[in-house]
Amino acid sequence: MTRAHRETAPAGALVLDVHGRPGPPPLRFEAADGGRLLLRQGRRPVLLGRVDGPNEGLFLHRLPGYRSPLPPVRADLARSNANVPHQYARWLEDSSRGPLHDARWLLAPRCVFPPYVWTGDFMRGWPGCYLDWCAGGWQGVVPLRPLSAPDAPRVKAYRRRAREGTLAPVLLWFVTPLDGWLILDGHDRAVAALAEGSDPECVVLARAVDDGVWRGQLRTLTDEHERRTAELARRPGTEDLRHRLAQGLGTALADLPYEAARTVAWPLPGGPAAWDDLAARAMFECLRD
Repeated sequence: MTRAHRETAPAGALVLDVHGRPGPPPLRFEAADGGRLLLRQGRRPVLLGRVDGPNEGLFLHRLPGYRSPLPPVRADLARSNANVPHQYARWLEDSSRGPLHDARWLLAPRCVFPPYVWTGDFMRGWPGCYLDWCAGGWQGVVPLRPLSAPDAPRVKAYRRRAREGTLAPVLLWFVTPLDGWLILDGHDRAVAALAEGSDPECVVLARAVDDGVWRGQLRTLTDEHERRTAELARRPGTEDLRHRLAQGLGTALADLPYEAARTVAWPLPGGPAAWDDLAARAMFECLRD
């Protein structure tokens, strides 16, 4: 299998430039009119969603059958000096269950989250949940299978690794229609870390902006900076301001290639009627339907 082009990104992150996979990938979002959303893995629907009102939130209903795109993660991965984003990238490339399609993808380690992400906005209930967008966004985590109890045997084993500092990172997928993350791999590891009083260490997968997009933004920002600097140069006493502007430009340009892009959703075969049929069979009721 042809490997994606790899590029090292800041803070231990990795960019995968995937070609030859036009999509739709095995794990994919499909959309239909009326704010209808479906996550499908192969032929199996694993998540149904529908937007509530005028973008007030999102009703979700998950279905059984989701399978991780990663093989079982061995304990020695965390104990070794392996580059975990690179390892997860190789597994995702080889997987017949994952979301990769032609695009630039960012895999970035992350261990610090806002406090609400793994508390009130961690959707522990199953199968239904509601993502409330009314407070200016959501930014939480949705599991794709029921969570095990903190005292389940497998979780207890992971809790021991968490205390030892050898727990492998959870794999999250940042999904723009949710304004949050899906757990792709590591449901029990997430429960174990939280039971031990800490946020799970994670690797976050996100679609990154295309080359043409960020290079166009670079030209726009550079042109605007040159125009602004030329104006300031004609005014006395602006050296300090020009220096701060140059520093800000440098920071903005460094981040451009690694910004998240919108998650692709393919058209849902059969359109709204097909979604409604799936929802009815799943006994999923949307308010204001």
